[in-house]
Amino acid sequence: MTRQALDPPRLGSVFYVSAALCTLFVLWGTLAIDNLNTVTSLALNWITGEVGWLYLVSCLAVLGFLVALAASRYGRIRLGAEGDRPEFSTWSWLAMILAAVMGIGLVSYGVAEPISHFAQPPHGLATPASKDAAVRAMQYSFFDWGLHAWAVFAVFGIAIGYSIHRKGRKGLVSPMLAPLLGRHVNGPAGKAIDVLAIFATLFGTTTSLGLGALQINGGLTRLFGLPNGIGMQTAIIGVVTLLFTISAITGLHKGIRFLSESSMGMAVLLFGFVLLLGPSSFVLNLFVQSLGQYLGDFIPMSLRTGIFGNLEWMQSWTYFMLAWWISWGAFVGVFLARISKGRTIREFVIAVLGVPSVVFFLWFTAFGGTAIFEDAFRGGKVAQAAADDPNNAIFAMLESLPWPTVTSVVAMVLVLLFFVSGADANTFVLSMLSSDGTQRPRPGVLALWGFLTGATAIVLLLAGGLEALQQTVIVTAAPFVLLMLALAYSLWRELRTDESSTTPPRLTKQRTEVPVAASEP
Repeated sequence: MTRQALDPPRLGSVFYVSAALCTLFVLWGTLAIDNLNTVTSLALNWITGEVGWLYLVSCLAVLGFLVALAASRYGRIRLGAEGDRPEFSTWSWLAMILAAVMGIGLVSYGVAEPISHFAQPPHGLATPASKDAAVRAMQYSFFDWGLHAWAVFAVFGIAIGYSIHRKGRKGLVSPMLAPLLGRHVNGPAGKAIDVLAIFATLFGTTTSLGLGALQINGGLTRLFGLPNGIGMQTAIIGVVTLLFTISAITGLHKGIRFLSESSMGMAVLLFGFVLLLGPSSFVLNLFVQSLGQYLGDFIPMSLRTGIFGNLEWMQSWTYFMLAWWISWGAFVGVFLARISKGRTIREFVIAVLGVPSVVFFLWFTAFGGTAIFEDAFRGGKVAQAAADDPNNAIFAMLESLPWPTVTSVVAMVLVLLFFVSGADANTFVLSMLSSDGTQRPRPGVLALWGFLTGATAIVLLLAGGLEALQQTVIVTAAPFVLLMLALAYSLWRELRTDESSTTPPRLTKQRTEVPVAASEP
């Protein structure tokens, strides 16, 4: 192979436009932060008040589309040629699916969300701090972290996997819309779609980075009395940004894989500790009853809007969560496509929708259920700690169990590991998407996206912390909702014109890879 073949392609308009837009956003937040807050708030209120229902309808529609797809004759089509077989064993594949988004969000929200809903039940559906409130709290936690989230990831994963492995296209978002856009996919329309994908992915990433900084700062303050403020949070983001940028540039994939596997192991140990030493019987009973409530109210819950005075709550929870998942769609989709070559569409849908949802339900019930038990039966103050600062919730819960200092340190280390490994993979994907899908992005491109990711997270923290993070991800994900629906429609059209699953189109030699290490928001 020639040196020219090994060199990354020349940077094009997608890179320059996306990098310029992100740089302008950072400058906007640095030089005119009040104006940024005003514009973002106005956009947020208009989007959620006028078209917020679109987040609900689109995610439910995508979920229904995937179920229909898996049940149809197209479910047997492989993500690849008919002769291709899975690269990884089923157990390894399932573990990597979990690793795709097992991350900061579980530590940040595993206690904070259920205990917040317990103290203030969603939509006034129960009396605060009552038995019914406990079930409702878990029901809506399941909604935010279950089937809807994974449906978003799955539709991107199938479309990207089908496009790359079966059609031999580049690892970009725009080629997946070829059946819909035709030749325009290679023109300005296709480039605009790739820029949009980069922009949405960046803000999904920065939201996770901001949450991670808040969580680590909260733990350091509670355990060691260190100051809790923007200065400390900026320092945390700066150090972690330097770490994951260096890792992305030097290609330390073995080290990142080690970090990812270590974080998964620590998460399993912490989960087992909380489940076994906490109120196990209460937790398991709460899990079963909450799961029944979740399934029984699934459709009404999926379509409940904020029209009757609940808009602010929807902005903080439902709309934010759905927008967060949509903004992560391209990144997680690339990762899932990479590890799923040779799998059938039916296998993919069942595994990606089912396995992670159950695992997440168990995690939230173990951590959130323990916090609810502490407040309901032992006079605990976990809900008050969460109201004062959501980042205190998990540490307040762990203080009700043995060895709270040790387990709190483990929780902070978990956030740090997820922080570095997930941001490394995200930096790679941003660089790949902005470099014509190459699997060998230039070191300068990796460094730039690492810097912009950290800088954007700092700007959003300066603009208002958690609230600014939530507002921005809802606003920036709005156009991506339409792209997600177009993607599902385009995939369906392409499957219908695929004459036979036994005679797939000839594949090109191009192959797109991303690091196996990845983690959630």
